Amino acid sequence: MKSFAHITRSRTSATALVGVIALAGLGLTACAPTTTKTSAASTPSPSPTAAALPTQAEISARFDTWNAALQTGDASKVAALYANDAVLLPTVSNQVRTDQAGITDYFTHFLENKPSGKRTQSLINVLDENSAIDTGIYDFTLTDPKTNAKSVVTARYTFEYEKRDGKWLIVNHHSSKLPEG
Repeated sequence: MKSFAHITRSRTSATALVGVIALAGLGLTACAPTTTKTSAASTPSPSPTAAALPTQAEISARFDTWNAALQTGDASKVAALYANDAVLLPTVSNQVRTDQAGITDYFTHFLENKPSGKRTQSLINVLDENSAIDTGIYDFTLTDPKTNAKSVVTARYTFEYEKRDGKWLIVNHHSSKLPEG
């Protein structure tokens, strides 16, 4: 798996994120832009070192933490894993959730189905020491609360994580059922 460890971006740089996603889809590796000296007095800022970057295993563990929170059945525990300004595009709702109240509301209803997630494909891109993207496919086993019948929903997902005040939070989560076909 190729790493995007030397890409730096800001939360507001949608262009950089689109570029990373496009490069990931092509299987290309991106490198940080070269810093050029503009005067004798200026010095380029150091790029992040490999030691400062989270590992792909550390980012992968964020999904396990999220899935374990689902197993508690407590929507507030799940919502606590999201930043206050996070965006959730959920699997089984047409409503975009953009705050803690909306995210908690979504999970209150979703957790009634006792979901249990399992990733079947995961592609992790470490962007810098404070941000990473995990995207792929997961299966959710759901239990109908009325009939106790189980069903499996296969969906694509993207989790964007940012480390804020020393804590990894979900800042963007998109999940959509795979199209039939």
